[in-house]
Amino acid sequence: MDVKSPDRKPLDEQAAIASALRTVATEQAGVAALADALENGLAEPFARAVDMVSQIDGRVIVTGVGKSGHIGSKIAATLASTGTPAFFVHPAEANHGDLGMIARNDAIIALSWSGESLELKGIIAYSRRFSIPLVAVTAGEKSALARAADVVLLLPRAPEACPHGLAPTTSTLLQMVMGDALAIALLEARGFTPDHFHTFHPGGQLGANLTQIREIMHVGDSLPLVSSGTGMREAILELSRKGFGCVAVTSADGKLIGIITDGDIRRHIGSDLLAMSVDQVMTREPKMAAPDTLVATALQTINDSAITSLMVVEGRRPIGLVHLHDLLRIGAA
Repeated sequence: MDVKSPDRKPLDEQAAIASALRTVATEQAGVAALADALENGLAEPFARAVDMVSQIDGRVIVTGVGKSGHIGSKIAATLASTGTPAFFVHPAEANHGDLGMIARNDAIIALSWSGESLELKGIIAYSRRFSIPLVAVTAGEKSALARAADVVLLLPRAPEACPHGLAPTTSTLLQMVMGDALAIALLEARGFTPDHFHTFHPGGQLGANLTQIREIMHVGDSLPLVSSGTGMREAILELSRKGFGCVAVTSADGKLIGIITDGDIRRHIGSDLLAMSVDQVMTREPKMAAPDTLVATALQTINDSAITSLMVVEGRRPIGLVHLHDLLRIGAA
């Protein structure tokens, strides 16, 4: 039987925008209902689920079918990237041999809005047979999945954004939000740090932003440095030789006390610049950072301060310099 496509009509922009706003409002209401549930009856089972998963020695197996399966894949990826080893097992494939991927020291998170997905029967039975902890994420309070699970994370039955109440929209959003909540709670329980995050995200802009500036800073003879009392003629030569558009000024004990940039020099043109000392021209209390500062933090400092270079210090003694071009080179900006 051929299914006739709906007649194509000219786009009504206002109607499309109104539809989008209804969708957002409906899904916002669903998330608000989930927040209310977490402040009430859902709080205790959520805490139990976090504790149960944090205690296992193995991995978290996430499963679901249809749209719930797509959300499950995303949840597994989020868990894995935030310090909780996890992977997705499709329930249909599990019934044809992939149950062997699930070990007795694992835990299972099963997603099903109704809780009655037939494809989950095999993986549910397997979890019960071998006493593998099972967390159900479902809106079916008395469903087969809920009855079998060790912990039930009961989602509120919020209306779908679909005007026919058919296409999974709000329901899948709530599943994803619950998965994110579990992942972040586990991240915090494990003491997961930005360094750990960088280990799992070495590539792309995210990996670049999680790099410490000690890994990209210029050091040694490449640093543009002059001592307090140095004449501006020598300072300008040092600035030109090193090519960073700035020169740092240090005190007699080697601590950073100021910086001179191209802008400072331009502002003093017209006065007897070459007869001055660096102390008369420098900007005091320059922006600086520790070597373990994340690239993302350094970039924010550079942007907020409208500068192009950031001095890296230990005990206020300059040990490096990071330039905006270095951040561009590694893909952070």
